[in-house]
Amino acid sequence: MPKGTIYYVKIAVTGGAGFIGSNLVLRLLNDGHYVTIIDNFSTGRIENLGDDLHHPRLVINRIDLTDGDATCKTLTDVDVVYHLAANADVRDGWKHPRKDHEQNIMATHNVLEAMRLNSIPRIVFSSTGSVYGETKVVPTPENAPFPIQTSLYGASKLAAEALIQAYVEGGLVTATIFRFVSILGPRYSHGHITDFMRQLLRNPDELMVLGDGSQTKSYLHVNDCVDALVNHLVSRDKMCTYNLGVDHTITVHDSIGWITAEMGLTPTLKFSGGNQGWIGDNPLIHLDIAAIRKSGWEPKYSIKESVIETTRWILANRWVLEPKA
Repeated sequence: MPKGTIYYVKIAVTGGAGFIGSNLVLRLLNDGHYVTIIDNFSTGRIENLGDDLHHPRLVINRIDLTDGDATCKTLTDVDVVYHLAANADVRDGWKHPRKDHEQNIMATHNVLEAMRLNSIPRIVFSSTGSVYGETKVVPTPENAPFPIQTSLYGASKLAAEALIQAYVEGGLVTATIFRFVSILGPRYSHGHITDFMRQLLRNPDELMVLGDGSQTKSYLHVNDCVDALVNHLVSRDKMCTYNLGVDHTITVHDSIGWITAEMGLTPTLKFSGGNQGWIGDNPLIHLDIAAIRKSGWEPKYSIKESVIETTRWILANRWVLEPKA
C-alpha cells in the first residue's frame, strides 16, 4: 500500500475470531475499514474481539466454510478476502485426516468459488512454512525445491496454494500468499506455550516434553505478522508468495527456559525422545525472509520477546487455557 494513502475498503476475514484473525480484525477496524468476520467458532472465541465486538463497522457471521452454498451467500459485497480459517492441528492430524482436506482444501475452494461468483477481486492467504517439509535448504527461500510432504496439514496448505494459483492464472483473482512460521503473542491459544503452561499449572514440579528438546524452530510475533498482512491489503502484482519469519531460531530447550522463568518455576524435565515431537513435526524450521524485506517489511520482535510476552499474556488471561464453551 503506498505510504500516505488510506484505502477504506470492505474486507472479509475468515477465521476472524481466531488468534491471528482477531488481531488482524482489530487492526483493520482501527485503520478505518469495514470488516466482515466469517467463522464457525469451532476454535475461534468471541472473547478475542474484546470491546470491538459491537463495533459499528464490524459484522460477524457464524458460517462453516465447508458449506459451499452458505459461503457463497455470505461472502458478498467485499473488496478483499483474508482467508485465515483452517484446521491447524498438525500434531493430531492422523487422528482425524478428513479435517485437513475439508477445512483447508475444500474450504479454500468454496471461498474461491464464492469470490468468482460474486466478483470479489483479491485474496490474501495464510499458508505455512510446513509446506517445505524437511527441506535441505536452510534458511529456506520461497523458490526452494519442495521435498516430500511430512504432514497432512502442510500437504493441505500446499494444495490450497495450488488452487489459488489456478484461479489467479484464470484471471479471476489477484493473490498474496504468506507462508508463516508459528505465530506468538496476545490471544495465542494453540501451540507449545499453552501445552507447557497447562501442564505446569497442574503440576509445577514436572514438565513432559515431546521429542528431546533439540527441535529448532523460528517464531514470529503476531503484530509483525499483521503488519505484513495489512501492508498487502492491496497490491499491483497479480500473484506473490512470501515467507514470514525472523532471522534467528531457538530450540525447545530455550523456550522452556523462558516460560518457566516467567512462571517462577524449576520443574524436572522428562522427554519422550527423538528429534521429532510427533509424526510430521519438522525438527528444523528456518525461513529466508529476504523477499518480504524488499517490500519494506521488517520484524520488530525477537523470538525471546515473543515467547515472554505470550507467557505473560496467558498468565493474565487464563481463560484461554480453559476448554472452549
